Amino acid sequence: MTTEYQYDQAISICRGVFVKKLTDYGSAWRIMRQESVTDQIFIKASRIRHIEQAGVMAVDEDIFSELVGIVNYSVIGLIQIQLGYSDTIDTSEEEAIEWYDRFVAEAKKLMMAKNHDYNEAWRLMRVQSYTDLILQKINRTKTIENNHGITLISEGIDANYYDMVNYAVFYMIKCLEEESNDNQ
Repeated sequence: MTTEYQYDQAISICRGVFVKKLTDYGSAWRIMRQESVTDQIFIKASRIRHIEQAGVMAVDEDIFSELVGIVNYSVIGLIQIQLGYSDTIDTSEEEAIEWYDRFVAEAKKLMMAKNHDYNEAWRLMRVQSYTDLILQKINRTKTIENNHGITLISEGIDANYYDMVNYAVFYMIKCLEEESNDNQ
């Protein structure tokens, strides 16, 4: 299977969860300020790291589910950058899905370009490195947010969210490959 195919497969799972949660909750996330979105991603990545370190989990949500959450909250973060937060639920399900698809397409485009240049180096990485890189991107994002979005030389918050999407998808692909190997 190609990286592009596997990427689409992982994103399809994330999108399915996003759509189902839209049905259940609407776009309630529209009220979240940027910093709150980043903190949601932080919670999920921190939990993954703790599970990796401890080897056990007390809550019945596995690492894969948390990765889906990282992807979806990162996309929500990108939407919030574009629209700003709202005091009301002001986005229809259809609009939210359109925004979701737009930002996922941008993330995939970025991944394909970087994957070409780095020659699929991500395949040789350990999954724990994806977690650490996501946490690093979160910390960078928090610093930029604390500096009111101002950077001197670095990319902005959006670039970090795109990278979080892509690292989480790489981790998901590794999980799906492992599951496929276990089933053979």
